[in-house]
This record gives sequence, C-alpha cells and structure tokens, in this order.
Amino acid sequence: MSKNLAWLCGGLMIMASGFATSRAEDPSEVSQQTISELDAYWGLVSKSVKDGDFEGYSATCHPLGVLVSGVKRTSYPLTEALAKWKEGFEETRAKRMQASVEFRFSQRLHDAKTAHETGIFRYATSRDGESSISYIHFEGLLQKSEAGWQIMMEYQKSIATEAEWTALATKRAPRK
Repeated sequence: MSKNLAWLCGGLMIMASGFATSRAEDPSEVSQQTISELDAYWGLVSKSVKDGDFEGYSATCHPLGVLVSGVKRTSYPLTEALAKWKEGFEETRAKRMQASVEFRFSQRLHDAKTAHETGIFRYATSRDGESSISYIHFEGLLQKSEAGWQIMMEYQKSIATEAEWTALATKRAPRK
C-alpha cells in the first residue's frame, strides 16, 4: 500500500471513530439536566398560554419552525400559525377568555441539544360560559441553542380521545 493511501485510510478511520463517539450519547448517560430543561420548556409553553403571553410563547418557537397539521392535511411556517393564534393570546391576556394547555408524553428521545417529544396535548378554552377541550396527538422536534430550547416542528398528528389522554397519565414515557 502506498504511503498516501495508508495515510488516507488511517485518517478516515480516525475521523470515523471520532465521529461515531461524538454523534450520540449513551442513553444511560443522558443527563437529568436535559430532562429538567425539557420539562421546564413545556411548563413555559403552558404558562404562556394560560397568561396570554404571546411574546413568551413566540420565544419558544424557532423562527424557521414549521407547523404540520395532520387534521387539516397541511403544513406552514410557525410564524404564520403564531399570527393566527395572536388574537387568542390577546383575549386571554385581557381576561375575556381563559386558555390552558397540558402535555403528556408517550416517548421522549433526546440528547443535550436536540429532542423529539411524542404525546398528547390537552388544549382547553372558556369564554362567555362556553368551554371547549381538545386532545391532540402531537410530535415536537426541538433544538437547544443560546436562546434555549425552541420547537422546530410541531406536528399535530390527529385528534386524540380523553381515554387516550387519561391512559398517558399512568404510563411513564420512555426517555432516551
């Protein structure tokens, strides 16, 4: 084997071994800090909805994020979704409406900088004595940056049932 070919093969092997070890963490080594950060992220989303804090909610969304709706069979930028939802936040902030969102997870995959969360969210509103509750199967793809955790893709897959929601209360979501 020529010196150049041997050097190239050796370099590729070193790069490949470094790549393999740096690509993913051992599932048993994923820190509790990451799980706590993700729980805090979803808590912030819930608080922003309850308080009608549009700016706070918007900050949880990546500027290039995408909303995918399985129910409506469409996708579009999260910035467009936020524009549609802004009035509801303003109504909530002005106390003309109450809103809440809660999350339960069936699967949570993550490392220190990325996460894929799967579960159901429960969105409830009340206005003028009229109440509405929706249960939605969803997936969220998140990324951590200097700004903190932000959702890159929110996939509202399909309508869920209250029974499915209740079942997730007793199931502990697998975590990577």
